[in-house]
Amino acid sequence: METATCLNISRQTVSKLWKQFQNDGSVVRRPGQGRKRMTTASEDRYLALTARRNRKATARQLSSELAAATGTVASRQTIYRRLNEKGLYARKPRVCVLLSSQKKRDRFNWCKEHQNWTEHQWSHVLFTDESRFSLTGDSKRVYIWRESGTRNDPSNIVERDRFGSGGVMVWGGIMIDGRTPLHVFSSGSVTGQIYRDEVLDPYVRLFRGAYGPDFLFMDDNARPHRANLVDEFLESEDIKRIPWPPNSPDLNPIENLWDYLGRAIARIHPPPRDVNALKTALLEEWRLIPQTVVNNVISSLKTRCDMCVQRKPRIAPVFPEDGMTKERLCKEGKAS
Repeated sequence: METATCLNISRQTVSKLWKQFQNDGSVVRRPGQGRKRMTTASEDRYLALTARRNRKATARQLSSELAAATGTVASRQTIYRRLNEKGLYARKPRVCVLLSSQKKRDRFNWCKEHQNWTEHQWSHVLFTDESRFSLTGDSKRVYIWRESGTRNDPSNIVERDRFGSGGVMVWGGIMIDGRTPLHVFSSGSVTGQIYRDEVLDPYVRLFRGAYGPDFLFMDDNARPHRANLVDEFLESEDIKRIPWPPNSPDLNPIENLWDYLGRAIARIHPPPRDVNALKTALLEEWRLIPQTVVNNVISSLKTRCDMCVQRKPRIAPVFPEDGMTKERLCKEGKAS
């Protein structure tokens, strides 16, 4: 009675444990006791093999396949536990673009050339980009089954178009110790003329004038950015571009700011209910991004270049019969 009171357990439990100790010399649960394991070792191996063959399969789909193959019905939670035991975890896949062999070489050469740039050299560059934000967000999030440390494996990468439909298109620019205001485009798409009139003239030209002749302008190779009227405007204003490798958004530090901004919008409660509210929220959250965050993502460029150079073996050779062989190449260096 005193033991039960002291341990705050019932007398029946104390009595049962005492009898077990007298019989076995221990109160450890006997082998074979407790709930029977739902799946066998062979079924666990089957689950892991199926998940590796179809990494986008959901736990519910894997449960259905297991039931069809073995007759064992397992819950989603059981599927998660069994795959975790095998070292497989549900994670968001890395997102990449297709690169030709020539583009891979261009990318590698650019990173090699800029690998040893100092922070002072990078401080001359205004990094810019457009991004689209939507009221609904990404309602079709995809997860894959992968082992720890395999994020960049080609089998764990998915491809996507950069911009979906609907939402608000914005533009921004960042520098060490500076940034542009966030610009919301008046229309849903960007042409060369819109780019010149709404971005280059009111923002980039003024940054060039304030910074001086060492100023470098970075924009990617999107078609509106390379329009003749855009090139003519930049030349007339003596704005020098830094060459940029094709299909390399992962090297642009402003991509991390878009992710930061998207997460900030997602934390707003209640969320923006219309486009005007979304615009207001984006402008405010962009203004509130700490400058230390901006400086840190720009300072990460050396690491990004190092990672790209280290992955040189992934560059595909140019075959005489197929000069444009395309392979997947992961987006190195993006913060997570």
